[in-house]
This record gives sequence, C-alpha cells and structure tokens, in this order.
Amino acid sequence: MPRILGIDVPKEKRAEIALTYIYGIGRATSNKVLSLLGVDPGKRAKDLSDEEVAKIASYIQKECRVEGDLRREISGNIKRLVDISSYRGIRHKRGLPVRGQRTKTNARTRKGPRKTVGVIKTKEAKGAAATKATESKA
Repeated sequence: MPRILGIDVPKEKRAEIALTYIYGIGRATSNKVLSLLGVDPGKRAKDLSDEEVAKIASYIQKECRVEGDLRREISGNIKRLVDISSYRGIRHKRGLPVRGQRTKTNARTRKGPRKTVGVIKTKEAKGAAATKATESKA
C-alpha cells in the first residue's frame, strides 16, 4: 500500500481514485497532478513505482494545500466567522445549515436526531398526578 504524505492510499484502486483518499484532493486535482507528472491514471496504486510515488508526493506537498494545513485553514475561517458574529458564524455556532437550506423540514444532518417535544412523566410525577386525581374525585 503506497504511502503518500502520511496517508495509506488503497493499493487495489486506480491511481486517480487512490489519490482522492488524501484530504483536499478530488478527482479533478488528482487527474491534473497525474497528467502533469506523466503518470497513467488507469494504473493501479500498487503498480506505481517508488519513483512515481515520490514524484507525486513531492508535487502535492509543494503545490497543493492538503491534510493538516487545509483543515487548520478551514477551521480558522469558521472561527473567524463565529468571532465576528456574522450570520454564517451564528449558524455554525448553533449547528444549523449555513448555506440557506430550509430547516422546517429536512436539515437532520446538521440538527441531529429529532428532539421529542412533550411531557415525559417520571415515576414521581405519575404518583403526584394519581394522588391529585383521587383527591379531586373525593
């Protein structure tokens, strides 16, 4: 299994797909990198030579923001929005959709499972309700 920038890319997948396992690299970037370096995108990751893997890793490290740097940048951008209390920052803080999606229905991915609204009766509450009911009858 080739290791590129500390990530184990799957060896059975084609090179263009295997590179997408690196955070920050999608299909378009993967194809661009492989074509610039002259590597066959259809080649399986296990068939890449050590030289090709080294070329790919060095190019990605120089030219692309990936993994930790990209995650830090994105979290910094979100933190800035929250700090200045922009609309988007408030939505991030509250865990609601940020890009204008509807929230009356759907939006379960951001909001999490439904919170049931209603009275949840405990044993003590049930006992108190039962004694009130018997007192009112008497």
